Amino acid sequence: MLKGKKIILGITGSIAAYKAAFLVRELTKEGAEVKVIMTQDSTEFITPLTLSTLSNNPVLIDWKDASDNWNNHVELGLWADLLLIAPCTANTLAKMNSGICDNLLMATYLSAKCPVAFAPAMDLDMFQHFTTQNNISNLVTHGCHLIDSEEGELASGLVGKGRMAEPENIVQFVQDFFKPQSNQKKKLKNKRILITAGPTYEAIDPVRFIGNRSSGKMGIEIARKASEMGAKVHLVLGPSQETTIDLKDCKVTRVESAEEMFKIVSENIKKLDIGIFSAAVADYRPKNPANQKIKKKGETLDLELIKNPDILKYAGEQKAKFGYKLVGFALETNNEEENAISKLEKKNLDLIVLNSLQDKGAGFSTNTNKISIIDRHNKILKFELKSKAEVAEDILNVIVNEF
Repeated sequence: MLKGKKIILGITGSIAAYKAAFLVRELTKEGAEVKVIMTQDSTEFITPLTLSTLSNNPVLIDWKDASDNWNNHVELGLWADLLLIAPCTANTLAKMNSGICDNLLMATYLSAKCPVAFAPAMDLDMFQHFTTQNNISNLVTHGCHLIDSEEGELASGLVGKGRMAEPENIVQFVQDFFKPQSNQKKKLKNKRILITAGPTYEAIDPVRFIGNRSSGKMGIEIARKASEMGAKVHLVLGPSQETTIDLKDCKVTRVESAEEMFKIVSENIKKLDIGIFSAAVADYRPKNPANQKIKKKGETLDLELIKNPDILKYAGEQKAKFGYKLVGFALETNNEEENAISKLEKKNLDLIVLNSLQDKGAGFSTNTNKISIIDRHNKILKFELKSKAEVAEDILNVIVNEF
């Protein structure tokens, strides 16, 4: 499956470096050509000779090798189809995030024109530290691919998250990464997909409104990816602050209020194959919005709110009549899975996408997201933190498989 693929494996100074031998062996067995770059610290955990023997290539550590040949980091960055850093220590994560270039691996990373994947490996407290989590989130935001750490016993004796993913799981990631996407694209060809995205703004007066922090980024990425997979996409977008939407092959209808969004959805719902409702619709709106700006008078201001149309519930009620599939979203702060399952049932959904404001890098206005997807049988698929573009692909791949 990996025949002809050129992979640079970067190994950094973690006890998990011993697993690199298994990783190199499996990648080469799958047909990949592997070149190994080690940091000096990593040589304390596994010998270059072992990895050179398994990869059938010289192992690179310094700017010059034993024969005094110059190792050109630019050429290495151009050669590879994938730069895979496994294990990736907290120190290396920090260097990647800040652009520190003090060894051959970091120089190659900064020169690489290919995709970059990294598999963190460190102790529990180091992994959970906010600086490490910020570094991971920032790298994912800028397009690097996270192979998430696994839970288990750590070198310190602690038990928790921080173990490097097992070599077989990393190889599976690489195989999936290079898997042709053409078949997936055909499966959504000509499917009519309606997507709602962004917030709604409910007017208090001509100046002020009730709204929320939704950016619409997640729905926009779903629309973009669905279009790439061959679907006929109609995006109903609330007042997003995103200025570069660039959805050439999608129909985009801009709305502001929940009532406006409901109107567009109700007019188009009978034409659907799939509805993906990611919009963060305001539950209530002011009953009597003022025609003129409300002037400050007293210490308090009372607003009477009335319920907005429940767009997702309406779509669930119409589903049997028109025969489409329906996907909803749930953003929770507590009892996440329980509340999401309840929403799936009450709104008559086929799938629900759950994310939590408790997860670092997930939620409103970020470029990343961490989701779980729950089906009607309460089966839960959990995904690691990824860019919203990658999350959109995960969601649509599940839709393809389920529907």
